[in-house]
Amino acid sequence: MRPILTLRHYTRELIVHSHDHAQLVFGLSGALDFEVEGCGSQVRQQSFVVIPSGAHHACGSPSGSRCLVLDVPDGGWLTDSLGEHADASRRLLDQPGRLSLGAGQSQLVSWLANSPVADPLIAQQGAVLLLASLNHARPAELAARRLPYAALDAHIEQYAAYPLQVADLARVAGLSIARLHARFMAECGQTPMDYIRSRRLHLAVQLLRDTVLPIGEIASRVGYASQSAFSAAVLREFGASPRQLRRDSCDKSR
Repeated sequence: MRPILTLRHYTRELIVHSHDHAQLVFGLSGALDFEVEGCGSQVRQQSFVVIPSGAHHACGSPSGSRCLVLDVPDGGWLTDSLGEHADASRRLLDQPGRLSLGAGQSQLVSWLANSPVADPLIAQQGAVLLLASLNHARPAELAARRLPYAALDAHIEQYAAYPLQVADLARVAGLSIARLHARFMAECGQTPMDYIRSRRLHLAVQLLRDTVLPIGEIASRVGYASQSAFSAAVLREFGASPRQLRRDSCDKSR
């Protein structure tokens, strides 16, 4: 059986995957760069990210980070363990995003992080208490604020090779530039231009791993005029050069 609570150390190695259960990642120290369904953010102390079941996500920490991870068990665990709180927890777990922790919630996370979470009883009861306390995060309100990420991502990918401006995304979202900026900062903790840059670089990583295109060609396809500028941007974003990412991908596929 998969552990419910685990302490994990994240490094610069990029993790890109999805899984068939919901997951919550709580920041303990350092900063973990996270992207869930196209929404980027950073998980730090006193914050956490919600990853719904099946949601595509990527994460990495160039400077290293430590997190408490809650892997929600499958089946009827929520109903059996949380009773009348189960429906609110399901709503929370269905909406990807980053949320802040209150003082009491932060203390609970810290206490669990310093407890023997490998003990099944402590993990079970700790997870139940933590989930019940998070039901006040009002996920319905978060959902109402979400930007049309699928449409924004499709636009960025279609025009990745061309100069993209915030005004382009504002038109797709049907918002003013100022309102779009405010929404991005509220939902993702980053500016629209940072989001465009991140999406381009994640598209580049996909091309590095899935194709044999020359690195210079990939740089051009994601809007970089020079391979050196592209390589520097990839190194800053993922802590590895394009050649290293491609080599690592080839090594894992053998």
